[in-house]
Amino acid sequence: MSAAPDHPRDPIVWTFAIALGFLALCLVRLTVPSQPFFDEIHYLPAARAVLELDVAVNVEHPPFGKQLIALGIAWFGDGPLGWRIMSALFGTLALFASMRAMWFTSLSQAGARAISLLTGLFVATNYLLFIHARIAMLDVFMVAFTMLALWMCAAAIRQNEQARWRLAIAGIALGLAMASKWNAIPLAMLPGLTFLAARLYAGRRRPVRSVRGWPVGGMSLWEAAIWLGVVPLAVYALTYWPFLYWDVASGQPTGLIDLHRQMLGLQTQVPVAHPYQSNWWDWLINRRAIWYLYEQADGAQRGVMLIGNPVTMWFGLIAMGWCAWMGWKERRRDCIALCVLFLASIGLWVVAPKAVQFYFHYFLAAMFISAALALAVDWLWQRGERFMPWALSLGALGFFIYWFPILTAAPLDGEQDFLRWAWTEGWR
Repeated sequence: MSAAPDHPRDPIVWTFAIALGFLALCLVRLTVPSQPFFDEIHYLPAARAVLELDVAVNVEHPPFGKQLIALGIAWFGDGPLGWRIMSALFGTLALFASMRAMWFTSLSQAGARAISLLTGLFVATNYLLFIHARIAMLDVFMVAFTMLALWMCAAAIRQNEQARWRLAIAGIALGLAMASKWNAIPLAMLPGLTFLAARLYAGRRRPVRSVRGWPVGGMSLWEAAIWLGVVPLAVYALTYWPFLYWDVASGQPTGLIDLHRQMLGLQTQVPVAHPYQSNWWDWLINRRAIWYLYEQADGAQRGVMLIGNPVTMWFGLIAMGWCAWMGWKERRRDCIALCVLFLASIGLWVVAPKAVQFYFHYFLAAMFISAALALAVDWLWQRGERFMPWALSLGALGFFIYWFPILTAAPLDGEQDFLRWAWTEGWR
């Protein structure tokens, strides 16, 4: 008799534990500094405008992320806890969803359990998620809803009997991701396009109505178009409800189309050069940091430095190249999926007509880099390698511990203490 197929045990308990540990770390000095810092000066007035429903501000970005910040203010008051608590909660959701997405994506691999947990390690310690889970900016909401959508799509492919409600949640999440920040748009298109391409490639006689075949058996193309096309657009449009009440200080749009023309104009205007601006090739090599904070605050010299974890970003880029090779050679769908997601997220900034770009625009791509490193580390382990898997895992964790003071606005020894972390000119 043939041996029973291996079914790795779902690491859901460990997934919750990692997410809760991450949330606990996010809460360390969450209210420091006690004054708005970096781009909070733009998004906090926009969140207050949601509560007041008087005049719209920060019109260049879609409204939902600012509504979530406003919800935090309504619940916890107009202070640092109210400003940042929703970022901490949704940053934790982004971490949890990324682990679940990789669990379902890699179920055909012997190390699926390890891949899921390693994804949690590398995502939690890649610096970008942690910092944005502690500041009132829009990016963490966009990433959280994108990861939630990918989790639901991956689970729908593995568990076809649950596909309908999972794709419904995915569609809602895709709409909310786009409504938090437009960076999500290329990724929001991928699930529907994948479904379409798979059914057309299958060559069915009635590809629109057929319910047979990959990616979701039992679901027709037209139904998938509703969940992954109509629902996201409808949800996205509904998030603009405050504009029914707001006066728009910079103009009087007569509808969503006119409003989006105005938003696009604001996004593509050419502002003055910024000392922290960078380009996509700088992000790939982790070259240009952003100091979100470096000043006297709350009685001490403090800083918050945005850069990628050197272990995760540098070795993760190599791992992404390995994913491309394994996707081509072995037809590994998990590797192919990560490559496509990475290219879509970074490709936006290769062609985007935005004159000034920053390292935080690499946030989504960094999530996929972290997951690629998890796949590569597990592959090495399955081949009997031990040194590199341990070195990369402990190295990423060790760098996170070393960087922790400058990620959490801890009191520093003096004005030159930043040199402990600013190792290169581009990090200063």
